[in-house]
Order: sequence, then structure tokens, then C-alpha cells
Amino acid sequence: MKVLLDIEDQKADFIMELLKNFKFVKAEPISSYKANVYKNIKRSVEELNLVQEGKIKTISGKDLLDEL
Repeated sequence: MKVLLDIEDQKADFIMELLKNFKFVKAEPISSYKANVYKNIKRSVEELNLVQEGKIKTISGKDLLDEL
């Protein structure tokens, strides 16, 4: 299982050290840019699933360009 945590900077060192003490946990810090990319991809996949389920509607590319 992969988990993305948002930790206050002042507590990050403590949490990372704590996680390293568990042999079954592999903890690796990532940049805030990468974290945002992961969040955006996850949100996009969730929206795509809603479109496929028919819960939200999309607009065509032509309609989008016409709005601009």
C-alpha cells in the first residue's frame, strides 16, 4: 500500500525517523511539486470515472473552443 502524507515541516524529521524504525515501512520524501502532480492525477482519474458512470457531463472540444 502506498500512502501520501502531508506533514508540517517542523514535524517532518521526527515522523521520518519514526517511520524508518519500522522494518516493514519504506519512507521516502517527495517534493511538493510531485505531491501536487499525484493529487492532480488522482483527481483527474476520479473525474474520468464519474464521466464514464454518467454522473457528470462533458463538453466537446469544439464547444470549448467556441467558448474561448
